Amino acid sequence: MTTAFHSEIEQAPAHLRGLLRHFADLRDGTHGDGAVTRADKERLFASAVGRLDPYARQALAEMNDALLLGTGTIIATGVTTSPLGDVAATWTLGWPEQEQARIQPITVQAFYGRGFHHPHLRGGTVGDWPLNVFSDADAAAELPIVRAIAAADLHNLVFERDFRIVPATARSPGSSTTR
Repeated sequence: MTTAFHSEIEQAPAHLRGLLRHFADLRDGTHGDGAVTRADKERLFASAVGRLDPYARQALAEMNDALLLGTGTIIATGVTTSPLGDVAATWTLGWPEQEQARIQPITVQAFYGRGFHHPHLRGGTVGDWPLNVFSDADAAAELPIVRAIAAADLHNLVFERDFRIVPATARSPGSSTTR
């Protein structure tokens, strides 16, 4: 990434910076600040997992405390590699009622598939989010969720086509024209 484009990304709202970096990676054929090889990208992935770990644990601990009344257990795998060459790190929150129901625990996963250009975050079952807004305060509280849903949707639309559908990414770094 050039310094000029990096500066443009840093000026974007915080919740969109990662998405812009993601699309720039697709455009430039790199990951991060120029990683091209799988080995270099896996090193960046392992570093990202280390940085993400306290936040994934915090989010799951908050759910455990507030929703599961402290009955849950958080398990983190660290970075693992599958026999197919996929690299992943998984954080789960399990609790007695979930185990008794024989369903999967709450899951957050950093995943770098063997054929992927770069890593992604995902959940175990994320698809729909409940809408229970009955006041202005309720609506304001949904902002982080709406941001995450909109960013995920744009990511999936790019996956259906390519990064060129995002004008801010299709521009040459440092210019105002599109390619």
